[in-house]
Amino acid sequence: MSPSDRLPHEKGFHVSWDQIHRDSRALAWRLDGHGPDSGAWRAVVAITRGGMAPAMIVARELDIRIVDTISVKSYNHQTQTAPRVIKTPDMDVIGDGTGVLIVDDLVDTGRTLEVVRQLMPKAHVATVYAKPMGKPMVDTFITEVSQDTWIFFPWDMALQYVEPYRGT
Repeated sequence: MSPSDRLPHEKGFHVSWDQIHRDSRALAWRLDGHGPDSGAWRAVVAITRGGMAPAMIVARELDIRIVDTISVKSYNHQTQTAPRVIKTPDMDVIGDGTGVLIVDDLVDTGRTLEVVRQLMPKAHVATVYAKPMGKPMVDTFITEVSQDTWIFFPWDMALQYVEPYRGT
């Protein structure tokens, strides 16, 4: 079986709630003191939906009280499509992005972030995980994974019984 014949779960990286929390806190620590205004960040914009949990953790750790969202649809289930903005943050508050952290769970190809950066060109983009194709679009990230790895996030998973590999 060639790598392209594999289903996404066959080269999967499973992320638990504990792991996303630890990695999001690590992202906050890496960003602490690196904002443009005396090291402080003035706002966080989460890319929905995956960026909401990491953004909440980063905002809490860095004591950022202005939190907003941008919604960009670029996947239909596991198929990537052309990104389109379906909800913007309050641009009167966010402006050109100066002092703003844009947070997402993952950068894959970078196509979503291209659209987001057009709206907030001076914002700092931070993701928890990054794939090689999208890495140039990110200013800060925690963990790199291969381009052909599918990340399973805890909000996409359910706990259920699985039959043992070698019978019962």
